[in-house]
Amino acid sequence: MARKIAILGGTGAEGSGLAYRLAKAGEHTLIGSRDVARAEETAKKLRERIGGAAQIEGMDNLSAATACDVAVLTIPFSGAPVLLKQLKSVWKPGTVVIDTTVPLAASVAGAATRMLGVWQGSAAEQTRELLPAGVSLAAAFQNLGAELLAGDGPVECDVLVCGDDEKAKQLASELVGKIPGARALNGGKLENARIVESLTALLIGLNIRYKVHGAGIRFTGLPLK
Repeated sequence: MARKIAILGGTGAEGSGLAYRLAKAGEHTLIGSRDVARAEETAKKLRERIGGAAQIEGMDNLSAATACDVAVLTIPFSGAPVLLKQLKSVWKPGTVVIDTTVPLAASVAGAATRMLGVWQGSAAEQTRELLPAGVSLAAAFQNLGAELLAGDGPVECDVLVCGDDEKAKQLASELVGKIPGARALNGGKLENARIVESLTALLIGLNIRYKVHGAGIRFTGLPLK
């Protein structure tokens, strides 16, 4: 049976972009949202855009988390704790969660180029505290722009994958490889997500200063796969 990948918060720009790329690559994708009608509408639009036998379903976040094998967390940072507490009892053992969230001040009406302080050190480390035993975690995709994901061209960016669970990191890296042009790099332990998340604020500032929408990161001197 094909795995199911839930994009929690999948009607937002980042979530729908990831859903589009993964579904286009042949993954069975579940778009989760607080608003079922909005999730179903987003799924419908993506199915029509991709065509063929694209497997995309829209549902509420709870149903998506219950049904999935992999969950990608794409909701705003401010809403993540509440959602994760609601989902704590529904995860299947062995589920892999991939956290893309970034504690930008914009999530509490501040500047998008500033970071919020997180007691645990990073959004990903906060997420780990809110997941039950038997659910593994990796942090990835924080530095990919929504407009790049929503397009059809290659995403010429490196994606740092951080985590303490090698299986989760490997799976996240595999999903990165589904996006043309993107390259997954082993970012080390989950605590390194603190650095990766802060790069998002830096990239937003670069986009503003240079009047672009797709600033990304590339690391040189590494062996190409």
